[in-house]
Amino acid sequence: MTLHHSHTLKHERHRIMAIRPIKHTLLDRIGAVLMREPGDREELVSLLHSSFQRNLLDADALSMIEGVLQVSELQARDIMIPRSQMDMIDIRESPDRFIPFVLQTGHSRFPVMGENSDDVIGILLAKDLVRYYAGEEEFNVREILRPAVFIPESKRLNVLLKEFRSNRNHMAIVVDEYGGVAGLVTIEDVLEQIVGDIEDEHDLEEVDDNIIQEKPGVFRVKALTEIADFNTALGTEFGDEDYDTVGGLVINHFGRLPTRGDEIRIGNLLVRVLRADDRRLHLIEVERVAEDAPAEPEAR
Repeated sequence: MTLHHSHTLKHERHRIMAIRPIKHTLLDRIGAVLMREPGDREELVSLLHSSFQRNLLDADALSMIEGVLQVSELQARDIMIPRSQMDMIDIRESPDRFIPFVLQTGHSRFPVMGENSDDVIGILLAKDLVRYYAGEEEFNVREILRPAVFIPESKRLNVLLKEFRSNRNHMAIVVDEYGGVAGLVTIEDVLEQIVGDIEDEHDLEEVDDNIIQEKPGVFRVKALTEIADFNTALGTEFGDEDYDTVGGLVINHFGRLPTRGDEIRIGNLLVRVLRADDRRLHLIEVERVAEDAPAEPEAR
């Protein structure tokens, strides 16, 4: 090949590369944005939103990046399930007493208390109860408990997430400065700060029916269920002039956005919040009670 031909081919390769479109990955695009070296967190967030407006990031990617930034600033106390709303098992109860509670709540892990709710002696995995159903002789709950992990209220979520991953734990008990139980945090709670609400097999979001009867007089209801459909299913007569959905009805009676575990009496219905986040109500449990039954506390 002559020197002239070699020069011509090299020139042609450069020309083709110059006109060939380059596909940038998400990280490449983020990196290009960050080349401006933002001076602080606010400027970084501003750059990310600018990238979204220029279609360099989609809405999901922007939300996740903001979630990651937020996790580095939040502490365990900011997202923990408060002690008053923790679903705990009393070690002094027999399996026959607490297993119906396990089935009703549908959790995979439960803190187990000893003398009182400040005395958490371990974590019970629901799957370990298979040994009880298998008829194992001398079944002892204490022997199948997993060690409980205790963390301070000030624990940073990014550090906690790293520890969850390295220690393969899924739940931590949050304690206050006096050593008392303040609440609990799960790995799902932390991840939801990044990716948003995580559905599980006990949620109704993937179920076509908005209302499911769990047992006589007890129903699981999506908050987005229309008032008219709710009235038809439960034989109630709630009006829909002020709100269209059951969620709107419940929030109106609470006078605020309720949190998981809150309860309120509405007529002859006891409403219990099963799932809610800081933006909206998702799922409730509705139980028919006698008209003359004592009213439950509005929230607990």
